[in-house]
Amino acid sequence: MSNTLPLIQRVFAALALLVLLAGCATTPPDSVLAVPAPAQKYAAIVVDARTGKQLFEVSSTAQRYPASLTKMMTLYLLFDALESGRVTKQTQIPVSDHAASQPPTKMRFRRGESIDVDSAIRAIVVKSANDVAVAVGEYLGGSEDQFAAMMTSRARQLGMTSTIFRNASGLPDDSQMTTARDMAVLGMALRQRFPQQFHYFSESDFMFRGRLVRGHNDMLGRVRGVDGIKTGYIRASGFNIVTSYNADGRNLIVVVMGADSARQRNDHVEALIQRSLSPTMDGAKTRLMFAEQ
Repeated sequence: MSNTLPLIQRVFAALALLVLLAGCATTPPDSVLAVPAPAQKYAAIVVDARTGKQLFEVSSTAQRYPASLTKMMTLYLLFDALESGRVTKQTQIPVSDHAASQPPTKMRFRRGESIDVDSAIRAIVVKSANDVAVAVGEYLGGSEDQFAAMMTSRARQLGMTSTIFRNASGLPDDSQMTTARDMAVLGMALRQRFPQQFHYFSESDFMFRGRLVRGHNDMLGRVRGVDGIKTGYIRASGFNIVTSYNADGRNLIVVVMGADSARQRNDHVEALIQRSLSPTMDGAKTRLMFAEQ
């Protein structure tokens, strides 16, 4: 009897451990996610770009200001013009007085100057140059207003049902609105439609007229697998970003809008990537702690 008791105890201990592990596997623990934004500005979504499955979302269909995420559509139409042969990478785009007058961030062109398409793409991606974005819009649309109408029309074709563009740059306009979901749709469309051009979004600097121009998308090089796409900020929007993650057979599009700072936004994007890649978080309930709480 004395030899049997320890064996029975060991069996019951093993069974208890199996039950505990099974419970952990079937009932993911709740998690707390710090949100670096007030609730009225924050919006986010994470999408598996290979399957279209939504992995995370908060207020992803709520109206928000896109800020310089707008330039993703400016680039979409420029890539489309490249593919159709309307322009080449050597085509010179004139910079009008209107384009040159845009507030920073910009490349600071003088009257009568122009920029080639290849450099224009890099200036928009890396520097988020407002003057170059407007010059591209005027060149492709005849005027910035006409180009904005083209941008909105293409947004509808892509399934961006809640987006209205009013300019090519993302500078403040009360009527220029989008959603996190629509920005995710655009991010996925850029990779799927223009895989041969998507490499531009992974560039963090470029040379222009003998000068090194540095970017400010600090997610590049911070998280292995991040290969773009675009940041944005105006006071009304807070700090926005669309981020592409592509590694180990996983391709995610992460959109965060309304953060209080670029650093906090980037921390939050990294947390969302880790959350989305973790098998233990599948089905877990997430409690949000907003910045003002």
